[in-house]
Amino acid sequence: MKKTIGILAHVDAGKTTLSEQILYYTGSIRSLGRVDNKTSYLDTDEIEQNRGITIFSGQGIFEYKGDTYYLLDTPGHVDFSSETERSISALDYAIVVISGGSGVQAHTTTLFHLLQAYHIPAFFFINKTDLAGFSLESILEDMKYKLTEDILYYKKPLSSLAEFAAERDEVFLEAYLDESFVKETLEASLINLIKEEKCYPIITGAALKGEGIERLLDVFSSLTKTNYQNLEGEGTFLGKVFKIRYDENGNRLTFIKGLKGKLKVKDEFLFQQEGEIYKEKINEIRIYNGKKYESKSIGAAGDVFAVTGLKTPISGTILETGETVVCKNYSYYLVSPLQSKITILDGTSNTKCMEILRVLEAEDPILSVSYNKNTDEMLVNVMGKIQLEVMEEEIKNRFGILVTFEKPKVQYKETIKSPVVGYGHFEPLRHYAEVQVRLEPNQRRKGITFSSECRVDDLSLNYQRLVETHVFEKVHKGVLTGGPITDINIVLQNGRAHIKHTEGGDFREATYRAIRQGLEKAKSILLEPFYQFDIYIEEDYLGRVMSDIQKMGGTFQAPVQMDRNVLIHGRGPVETFMEYSTDLVSFTKGTGSISLRFDGYDICRKEEEVVQKIGYDKERDVENTSWSVFCAKGTSFTVPWNEAEKYMHT
Repeated sequence: MKKTIGILAHVDAGKTTLSEQILYYTGSIRSLGRVDNKTSYLDTDEIEQNRGITIFSGQGIFEYKGDTYYLLDTPGHVDFSSETERSISALDYAIVVISGGSGVQAHTTTLFHLLQAYHIPAFFFINKTDLAGFSLESILEDMKYKLTEDILYYKKPLSSLAEFAAERDEVFLEAYLDESFVKETLEASLINLIKEEKCYPIITGAALKGEGIERLLDVFSSLTKTNYQNLEGEGTFLGKVFKIRYDENGNRLTFIKGLKGKLKVKDEFLFQQEGEIYKEKINEIRIYNGKKYESKSIGAAGDVFAVTGLKTPISGTILETGETVVCKNYSYYLVSPLQSKITILDGTSNTKCMEILRVLEAEDPILSVSYNKNTDEMLVNVMGKIQLEVMEEEIKNRFGILVTFEKPKVQYKETIKSPVVGYGHFEPLRHYAEVQVRLEPNQRRKGITFSSECRVDDLSLNYQRLVETHVFEKVHKGVLTGGPITDINIVLQNGRAHIKHTEGGDFREATYRAIRQGLEKAKSILLEPFYQFDIYIEEDYLGRVMSDIQKMGGTFQAPVQMDRNVLIHGRGPVETFMEYSTDLVSFTKGTGSISLRFDGYDICRKEEEVVQKIGYDKERDVENTSWSVFCAKGTSFTVPWNEAEKYMHT
């Protein structure tokens, strides 16, 4: 049986130490490394070793009781949580590590919510139980308040485990009431409850001393099941890309979780881009264990492996042999609300620097790299300051270029208030394309969506698909601040091609212009990013915190009393809340904590002030023009957006 498991935790909870102990105990590695000694087996990057934190997800492989396990050790720092999310998408199960000295920390709740979003069953390992003052009862209560009531301490008597299962499993309840159940029946019930996310088993130990490792593996082995062995023989190969990396030789590595069938070296995938279909071939299949890897001829369902030879897929792409794959940007739950400008310090050209940033963007799509020709600025989206520090080191170490990043600023987005129709025409000499789209407001957090009402008689299906590709291939800018547009449904209403003059890029230009022309006509709305927050404080500080929340433009629910502490759940702008944790820890003398989770974009409180401060000049943004290009008597001419409709051919 093959199982992919992820080890997740708030930074410094002992996650990598636990991962190393598991690999060592099962004989996968011969000696134990230590994070503080810079000898960790899974933290292979020099920056990781110097900082003592996991930045890139590491992979190990081990055998236990006849099963094969792929172990993914994920970053614990909030700034690198996008890497963790991509790894989560490849998991069958997760083990969440909680420090016995700190309990449920801020990032622990974010990770748990991510697991719930992806419906990944999870186990908990309470680590550092050897610390002075450790209280299991306090930790369990903390988990119930902050995470879930469905936790099951697995050292309880069999009768307690059975009672837990009976409360959540109607089938098992009958056997429990009749007192006719056996251990195997209880185990089967717990396996199903875990898969249904109704049960989260807890094991305790001290990873640094190797305590609790065998117990964790035994419980995990008996309560987890997968069926990949039944899917290996099915026809075509199906797999999900969850990570892109480049090795020391510059080879592009595409990491894949096999879902069905088998993939062989020399197998080919078909990709569609800009209306053309082309092939890419698998040159090599690698199974990684730490920094080392073993080349294989086959990767099958349930395996986690890297391949060389693919240049097109990005994280999130679903690959299937025999099918044409259309790669597009994929939406993740975690979104970077901050943006920073890069400054080159050693005279390297912007072109070269952008090439490097594109490599980093392929590895971490959340960066969403952009270049503004008008201001000559290179911009990246980030999660926080530590990520920027690491990127500076990474660009220096990997590419030999010195750069620095400005303090990150909040990234604003734009949407529209009501439906509007946009027109775009592109007809320089010997070119032709026309597009008519309807822009409609979407629900918050739905992003950009696309549909078509266009008849095939008016525009062939091939060109309609091309329009869809151009809708998603770039970040379309709004007209208020030049920020990305979001929460808009783009409907293709009509279009026109020329049997002789339409070229590959013509519909790109017409689509861009149609969207932009619609935005010019629409009533645009500025959006700012928001956090959901959970603040835990002693009751004495309740008045101060409630006052702070209101001053920062946040809202909150009625405070919940928890023994001597109080929980305040609410929502507030990223702009005002992103550094509040420093103040909170200061005035509560270290007893207060705040957990922040990105909660999408909503209407900006100070739109006029922000628009004026940013000072975006849409007329100078020639890369995002709303003007259409027409041709008459062999001469091309441009028409401004507010006059273009009367020239249209549809």
